Amino acid sequence: MLQKGTQFPDFTLKNQDGEVVSNETIKGQKAILYFYPRDNTPTCTTEACDFRDNLSYFNELGVAVYGISGDSQRKHQNFIAKHQLNFDLLVDADYQLSEAVGVYQLKKSFGKTSMGIVRTTFVLDEEGRVLDVIEKVKVKEQIAQLKQILEG
Repeated sequence: MLQKGTQFPDFTLKNQDGEVVSNETIKGQKAILYFYPRDNTPTCTTEACDFRDNLSYFNELGVAVYGISGDSQRKHQNFIAKHQLNFDLLVDADYQLSEAVGVYQLKKSFGKTSMGIVRTTFVLDEEGRVLDVIEKVKVKEQIAQLKQILEG
């Protein structure tokens, strides 16, 4: 898992509309990159809607927000439309970035073991360094934690 102070790895992913987003395109501003398991599941929906409802706060601070999962562009488009999301969702279909940052892990759910994204949020500075990491995110507490991180 990436730690505070480390450089976020180089990446190039497509958003829901097929537009390329990379570490170079977000450089120069702070960014929140939150990794989540799957579109349109209850907890992931709550998390996305919390970001939607607080996006103006993040925008006022000049902080970009991106959600990242292994879902396809089409699934992301449906998720955005269904919940009126107002930020980009990035496609990490091969889990290359998720693996690079350490969030693609063995998970146990309902007695089954499988590989998947462990809900994790990274806050990056303007140079692409990790300002903070929220591991094993508790969705109901995340926005308050992010506000505390960003307000120092």
